[in-house]
Amino acid sequence: MNIEKDYIKLIFGLKLKQARTNKNLSLFGLAKITDLSKSYLNEIEKGKKYPKTDKIILLSEKLDVSYDNMVSLKLDNNLAPIGEILKSGILKEIPLEIFGIQENDLIDIIANAPAKVNAFISTIIEIAQHYNLTRESFFLASLRSYQEAHTNYFEDLEQKVLQFSKAFHVNIEAKISIEELTAILIEEYGYTIKELVFSEQEQLGDLRSIFVPKSKTLLLSLDIDEPQKSFILAKEIAYNYLEITERLYTFSWIKFDNFDQVLNNFYASYFAGALLIPRQKLIDELNLFLSKTDPKPQEMIALMSGFNVSPESFYQRLTNILPKDFQLKNLFFLRLSHQIGTDTYQIKKELHITNQQEPHANEMNEHYCRRWVSIRTIEQSLKQKKSHFFDAQISSYENSKNEYLVFSSATPDPFKIDCIRSISVGILITPGMKKKFKFIESDSIKKQIVGVTCETCAVKNCLERASPPIQLEQKMRNENTDFIVQQYMTKFS
Repeated sequence: MNIEKDYIKLIFGLKLKQARTNKNLSLFGLAKITDLSKSYLNEIEKGKKYPKTDKIILLSEKLDVSYDNMVSLKLDNNLAPIGEILKSGILKEIPLEIFGIQENDLIDIIANAPAKVNAFISTIIEIAQHYNLTRESFFLASLRSYQEAHTNYFEDLEQKVLQFSKAFHVNIEAKISIEELTAILIEEYGYTIKELVFSEQEQLGDLRSIFVPKSKTLLLSLDIDEPQKSFILAKEIAYNYLEITERLYTFSWIKFDNFDQVLNNFYASYFAGALLIPRQKLIDELNLFLSKTDPKPQEMIALMSGFNVSPESFYQRLTNILPKDFQLKNLFFLRLSHQIGTDTYQIKKELHITNQQEPHANEMNEHYCRRWVSIRTIEQSLKQKKSHFFDAQISSYENSKNEYLVFSSATPDPFKIDCIRSISVGILITPGMKKKFKFIESDSIKKQIVGVTCETCAVKNCLERASPPIQLEQKMRNENTDFIVQQYMTKFS
């Protein structure tokens, strides 16, 4: 989308339409007094054409608007937010085609109802400011929507991994060694790989790797473990094999310059996950696990350990495979972070397939339900001093009555001092799901009524509650007040 050129045409079209409607003129009426065709004027107003100078002078005279005002890119206050969003270039950064949106559709929507679009954009901006949403947050939210729309499964990337394994004679059914990944990067793609102590520089403490494109040098932190190193190397292979040039150079990311980098970072991560956790092997292992009537936590940890990946990569891979190959299309993924010595838990990453809205990140500093297994695994990991604590729970959400089987793993965050994180996948319990999970009725799985945040939770006499249900109480007060008001309106009508 050529925003610079389209921006000028669209702004002129909006101004022409505004001037015409201010004069209470229809398109037919404007065509009649200017001797210009109605279809031509319509295309101008929709931002598809920009008139020549003599036509602008004619329109200015007939609408009693100065020429300078007509050609100015400054919009009136009631349309200014539209101009700002177009001028910002944000639409240029998002490849609208992946969402099924065509450029002309977008222009038509804005041109046909500028006041309504303006109100919508103003609302979005106000919400974003209120919740301190950043540009990166907007990009990541767009990516999540893209993933959810595809149930987080991408057949083309799965096929690319198979093609890669065949071309490089890599046996993906066995654990791929770091030596093999390293050899491919060095011998095929001309990389130089160096390991450094990033923690010597305080500002680099959270980074795992830095790629220097000019010399094709990959700098790796000496603090990373083998699964993290394998993922970074596999991701670098993905960037090269998929011929991705618009990319990020640090892991984890510091900032995104545009949406292409966000999308390509996801593609490379997906490829790396599919390479290190082959689809068919995972399907076979999961079928064995699900056939058990009473599996132990150690068996799930052993399943994960069969792949040279971190718990987070394993759980992320589950979100690709469960919807596609097990027809479990309603699930969520969460990454929680907890700073030791505090009472706060933050959702750092989330995904909801298909559009399940619980649990969900909350930006209002509310307290997440302390009955979540995601929080319990963190607490138990600290208590038992385990490097990987796994647990499962059936969570019944009080507000919606939905039930989920939730798997959760808690591990220390290797790049944040005194920080523990948990990775969780929740699967909506349905009759079809129960047929696949033989152990779903096992007494060994704890069942728990949960909420989303304490402030909105209706669970009574909750001993784990971290805050009173102030939001819920306010809602109930408003509903009671409305009920009384309706009674008075009936009585005195």
